[in-house]
Amino acid sequence: MKTIIKNAKVITMNEARTIHEHGYVIIEDGVFTAIEHGEPAEEAAKGANVVNADKKWLMPGLINTHGHTGMSLFRGVSDDLPLSKWLAEHIWPLEQKLDQKAVEAARLLSMVEMIESGTTTFLEMYHLHLDDFAAAVEEAGMRATLMRSVIGLCSKEEQEEKLAESLGFARRWHKQANGRIQTMLAPHAPYTCPPDYIERIVEAARQEGLPVHMHLAETRKEIHDYMDEYGMHPVELLQERDLLSGTEWLFAHGVHMHEQHYELLGAHQAAVSHNPKSNLKLGSGIAQVASMQKHGIVVSLGTDSVASNNALDLFEEMRTAVLLQRGINEQADIVTTWEGLNMATSNGAKALRFANLGTIEVGQQADFIMLNPEQAHLHPSSQAVSHLVFAAKGSDVTDVYVQGAPLMKDKQLLTLDKERILKEANEQLRRLQQ
Repeated sequence: MKTIIKNAKVITMNEARTIHEHGYVIIEDGVFTAIEHGEPAEEAAKGANVVNADKKWLMPGLINTHGHTGMSLFRGVSDDLPLSKWLAEHIWPLEQKLDQKAVEAARLLSMVEMIESGTTTFLEMYHLHLDDFAAAVEEAGMRATLMRSVIGLCSKEEQEEKLAESLGFARRWHKQANGRIQTMLAPHAPYTCPPDYIERIVEAARQEGLPVHMHLAETRKEIHDYMDEYGMHPVELLQERDLLSGTEWLFAHGVHMHEQHYELLGAHQAAVSHNPKSNLKLGSGIAQVASMQKHGIVVSLGTDSVASNNALDLFEEMRTAVLLQRGINEQADIVTTWEGLNMATSNGAKALRFANLGTIEVGQQADFIMLNPEQAHLHPSSQAVSHLVFAAKGSDVTDVYVQGAPLMKDKQLLTLDKERILKEANEQLRRLQQ
């Protein structure tokens, strides 16, 4: 089936930074086959599903490269604590109560929020009921990188059981759902996985040809404790054990690193998912994104869970990321407006290792969103890229497509029952708190 979206302002995010002020796109078999200025020819429109965008802005779908959707029932349950206390005193005890129904409710709630705010692709790093979630992602039509996160503070037998479970899930779901689902292996963090266990996981990833995702250097306390135990920064230990090479790494946070660490990660083509709002809320610090970029690290954006962020709106995340770097470095162009938008789109695709994704170009996957520009905060409307970074909101998104299939049209969700999902999320939280 051919679909034509016409009468749109098309922000392509290609290397030439092309914007078609009045343009159209043609989609066939889930990919873009044409992106042009003007109106489609009558011949091209024959037999096609033609959608009049009515001057909406059309851009690549947003890509969230770090999160824990299974925790979404915990939104706002604990504020004003640092990460270590927040986890130990509130989050981990609540997680002990999670069952299949609660986790399902949390994840469906997250998908509603992500679609409504323009996210088409996301990463889920968690340990509960992942097969159920993969099936739900497939049905909802989203694109995702999924993984069974493992904590290694246990016996070697239990470590191996967790790794086997992680590998089994990765093998079952990698490149499934018409390629919309990919998988990774995921040691939770250096402070929850002993070095020998991380080594075992990386070796398994090399054998399977899978990327590896891990929290890294999120808090200063974490680094101080690690150096007391091992005598070096976790990045240096990964390098000493030759764990940075031979696989593709995506690290989350990277707040407390130094120039030599950026240099190491850049040399090994690692990516970092920057989670500015979560890092700010937990008082963890501010990652040096400009230094990462200088060393060739692919920097993408993540929200972390709503328990530590409260929102999955990547427009908010993008704006926060750019403004923070300019403020702490006292330099207005240290992370440019275009680089901010790039972090939320094409860099996200690179970080998750999705091919042919993140831009509006011929041959690329047709994952895109449309926004209603008829908002006071988006006028005058001539500077679309600036407005997308510094003014747009997730609530401006009206339409969401993945592989050319609509997930939301004119603010109406097509693949998820929002009313039922909101009701269930509240009921499940009340049940957990009894």
